[in-house]
Amino acid sequence: MNNLKKIGLSALAGSLVAFSANAVEMGVSGTSEITYTTSSGNANPVTGNPFGSNTSVSFSGSGNVGWADVTIVRTINDGLGSAYLSAYQTMDMGDMGKISFDSVGGGLEGLTAYDDKLPTAYEEMWNGVSSSGIAGAASNDTLGYSNTYGGVGISLAYSKGGTAASADGSSAAEAVSSSTADWHLSYSVPQVEGLTLMHGRSSVNYTAAATNDDESSNTHIVYTAGPISAGYRMGELDKGGSGVDKEIDAMSIAFNVNDQLSISVGTQDTKYDRATTADTTETVDGLSASYTMGATSIRAHFSESSNDGGGATASAEYMEISLLLSF
Repeated sequence: MNNLKKIGLSALAGSLVAFSANAVEMGVSGTSEITYTTSSGNANPVTGNPFGSNTSVSFSGSGNVGWADVTIVRTINDGLGSAYLSAYQTMDMGDMGKISFDSVGGGLEGLTAYDDKLPTAYEEMWNGVSSSGIAGAASNDTLGYSNTYGGVGISLAYSKGGTAASADGSSAAEAVSSSTADWHLSYSVPQVEGLTLMHGRSSVNYTAAATNDDESSNTHIVYTAGPISAGYRMGELDKGGSGVDKEIDAMSIAFNVNDQLSISVGTQDTKYDRATTADTTETVDGLSASYTMGATSIRAHFSESSNDGGGATASAEYMEISLLLSF
């Protein structure tokens, strides 16, 4: 009898293992990158070792749980000084849309996911010397939702203040009590092939009575014809308190020379609106290139800024050359 019980339990365990293996598909991918980076200019002079590297391994699993197709992603990284490069999960409900929870690094939904969608061969034009100039719900335990209605793509995000990647059952502290709510719309114009319009807004609500809310908005017009893509972006950051408001105008053009080589150039002006001192305009110019051979990519990015960060005499220059191996 004991032997029969053992056989029965072994068969049951085997069937459960087989069921789990069939229900969930697991995958592993990774990258190894070596970079050569230099920074100069009076705003951010850097000397020392220009070489760096990063290796990341991404584990993903997907399966159907009855009401949704669930995907989980965990990317372990050794180059950023943190346990995760990204950690998130999505629940695709088909026509009812997709729900996501971005623990850290995913940048899945909301205005942050669309902060700069201008065509580029590698990095955004401002990389290394500036930023997109706007703010939205970051990857700090952020709830997201996306769907398409009548050809219009909608992306929503909501997050509370505090740190990212909080453990289950915890309640993370925050320096300032706040919440961030984003919405973003995208539309591919059917009458004009290759034309895409995008617009979104983000609002940071501070619960402290003495702190006013912050507002960000972002608009894109992107057009692609054959190997050429061009775009224009207009953004605005309205600091409800005593901070500096920003107005952003940017444009770029990218060209796919062939299936392996792409190049792009772009420029961005950010006007710093100050209440008590003179306004300044930061100008950033950037150039990117990328060459791909199978699983190997060689990328390069050059950018420079004047009036960097709104400083009247500040300047910065940045160069990055990358060798990326994917496996």
